[in-house]
Amino acid sequence: MKVSIDRGTCTGHGLCYMSAPQVFRDDDEGYGQVLGDGEVTAEHADDAQHAAAGCPERAITISG
Repeated sequence: MKVSIDRGTCTGHGLCYMSAPQVFRDDDEGYGQVLGDGEVTAEHADDAQHAAAGCPERAITISG
């Protein structure tokens, strides 16, 4: 599974990196950022899906 964040849609609530810090972090401006290349291990898939579902702007996309 791969995740991405639409930088133009994200408003920096921080819910993604608070709920799945092993998948997301904040950037220098407080916006969500995907760690690494966006590939999520099976171990963290549920956390990534939970973060995507909790994003108020629906800025997180999950594929694969």
